[in-house]
Amino acid sequence: MGKIAQGILGGLSGKVGNIIGGSWKGIDYIRIKPSSVANPRTVGQVNQRNKFTVTLEFIQAVKPFIQKGYKFLAVKKTAFNAAMSYVLNNAITGVEPDFEVDYATALVSRGGLSAALNPSTDLATAGEVTFNWDDNSAEGNANATDKAMLLVYNPSKKESISLTDGADRTVGTQIVAIPTTYAGDTVELFIAFITADGSQVSNSTYLGSGIAN
Repeated sequence: MGKIAQGILGGLSGKVGNIIGGSWKGIDYIRIKPSSVANPRTVGQVNQRNKFTVTLEFIQAVKPFIQKGYKFLAVKKTAFNAAMSYVLNNAITGVEPDFEVDYATALVSRGGLSAALNPSTDLATAGEVTFNWDDNSAEGNANATDKAMLLVYNPSKKESISLTDGADRTVGTQIVAIPTTYAGDTVELFIAFITADGSQVSNSTYLGSGIAN
């Protein structure tokens, strides 16, 4: 509690409201304590919060996938935080204050293993998504035993179905079952590869969107 001596203009010691008083070398002084801003709402801050929220919703929904896809980038940070940082800084688009994830640039796996060759998808059959790719196990650092990592993300439900130990690279196809509740929803589709021993992953490839049956 502050005390005032000699009237309001002299001898204020301590704090009264947001006014702070004291004495320095025999000279009395007062100053105003800046108001704390617990919830900053400048345009820039609001935009950054919106971008962060959009990123967080996406990364939370695909967390099981990125835990393997970003495993080797989790240096002094978690795979979750590494993915958050990348997507927030490289894959958010839109006009303020409405932002969204640009799935084409939102890598859900990052690494030096050879990526999928000519990947495609088929959603014609109800309750499943068929992923296809060409065998490129003789190229680059790809291996015949690399496993497909497949992701089906449902933005409207903010959830995903993923497979991180799918068919071998040489097989060229894998079916992923999806819930019947996805019927009629737009889904976003991704593919990557991981070595059989889990020591390397590839960058993910975005395969576009489709309507689930």
